[in-house]
Amino acid sequence: MNVSTSTLSLTVADVDASREFLTTHLGYQVAMAADGFASLTREDAAVDIVLLSRGTEVLPPEQRDQQAAGLILALTVTDLATEEARLRAAGAPITMPLREEPWGERLFQLTDPNGVVVQLVEWVAPGTSSHTPDTDDTDDTRTEQEEAPAVHVISPSDEAVTVSPNATMTGLAAPSRGSAELSTWTVEMAAGATGPEHTISREQVWTVTAGSLEVTCAGRTEKVAAGQTVVLPPDLVRQVHAPEAAEAHVAMRADAHATVPGTEGTRTLPWAE
Repeated sequence: MNVSTSTLSLTVADVDASREFLTTHLGYQVAMAADGFASLTREDAAVDIVLLSRGTEVLPPEQRDQQAAGLILALTVTDLATEEARLRAAGAPITMPLREEPWGERLFQLTDPNGVVVQLVEWVAPGTSSHTPDTDDTDDTRTEQEEAPAVHVISPSDEAVTVSPNATMTGLAAPSRGSAELSTWTVEMAAGATGPEHTISREQVWTVTAGSLEVTCAGRTEKVAAGQTVVLPPDLVRQVHAPEAAEAHVAMRADAHATVPGTEGTRTLPWAE
């Protein structure tokens, strides 16, 4: 068998939305298009993509109502950090922040309006040694390790501040600012402010540093005063209210995402990415 080209066919609810996403953010071009159909391609090694509208009679009856789910469109690229910065600046929906796995894979994910997950990947070659170290080598390695910086200091910046109608979030540590696993930020809320009901996919730890907060989680409300900490389990509906002006410090794993009851899809936390 000699394969001359590869095509991934995706059945989606809204062909136009996926076509716009792929052409706007990922450089695909429309080769052919019709009502409920689009064929997309790139001029490099990326797989070609065919988008079909759910229910199309082109497919066998047993496949017409299936939709793209449970798959990841993975594209290996060069200069991954530049691509991540470009997409973030363009407002692309980054649903998993940039991270590096122990085996040398760096990656981040986007999700298109139909729920198709696109993963951009870059492989980092680990450092290797071609000889067995002797005593001098061990001493040199120890010296290099001792001289290498053990910590990463992150300074606050205006670009890390997000203002919403209910609160002001100031990002501290996050993958985009140097951390690998955790995100931390501060929250300031005016007296009487109430955040929206939502869920978070990872555990959060809130420490109130000024004022007090009323935190409702899974139908139970707790008042958290300055100096106290509340631990919020993942995937439970919560809401935060400030009966007085309040400030808090929040920490969680960096790969978390949010959902809002009654809406579709997930949302990222820009100050935690």
